[in-house]
Amino acid sequence: MSNLRQDFIAFSVKTGVLRFGEFTTKAGRQSPYFFNAGLFHDGATLAQLSQFYAQTLLDSGVEFDMLFGPAYKGITLASATAMALAGKGRNTSFAYNRKEAKDHGEGGTLVGAKLAGKVVIIDDVISAGTSVRESVDMIRAAGAEPCAVLIALDRMERAGKDGQLSPNSAVQEVALQYNIPVISIGNLDDLFGYLNGAGADPQLLQHKEAVATYRERYGIA
Repeated sequence: MSNLRQDFIAFSVKTGVLRFGEFTTKAGRQSPYFFNAGLFHDGATLAQLSQFYAQTLLDSGVEFDMLFGPAYKGITLASATAMALAGKGRNTSFAYNRKEAKDHGEGGTLVGAKLAGKVVIIDDVISAGTSVRESVDMIRAAGAEPCAVLIALDRMERAGKDGQLSPNSAVQEVALQYNIPVISIGNLDDLFGYLNGAGADPQLLQHKEAVATYRERYGIA
């Protein structure tokens, strides 16, 4: 596990964004951990989070011209990442969408820079892939090219319902469907590595077995 990925998991745990216990996911699964990017809700944590996003994007080697943040969480994430990139010497424009079209002022559903060139979609996680699908459609309709999706955490678990599980995760299905890479700052393997590491809080080690069992049941091959 790279230092950046390890630092991101540790940061998420420290801020309470990544928690361990018993949680019910949108898919109705009982998960031993929960990641809520909405809890990155103060200036210091958002500033640090944006550094992780920016550095991960730069390290990926993906060629891009601008960023796009799907409403709602993606709006903050894309704008903060653009600021972090500027601080690293890469001034990049960004845009985002409204949930409802505006019929006055600049109008429409898109706000910010005009969508053009190679566009990176930035969000927190991919669950069903709905926001990615909508983002890809908007970007292509504007004549631009979606070139990658950048998320905070890849849960690396198979899509579908129990008894009808897909061999692929939601992240993999997005990558396959749109033929674009999905880049994550951290993933389930990083999380498990953190729990195995010497730096993990001894109180967190009690959740290691539950995470391993969950990964065995739902994790991708």
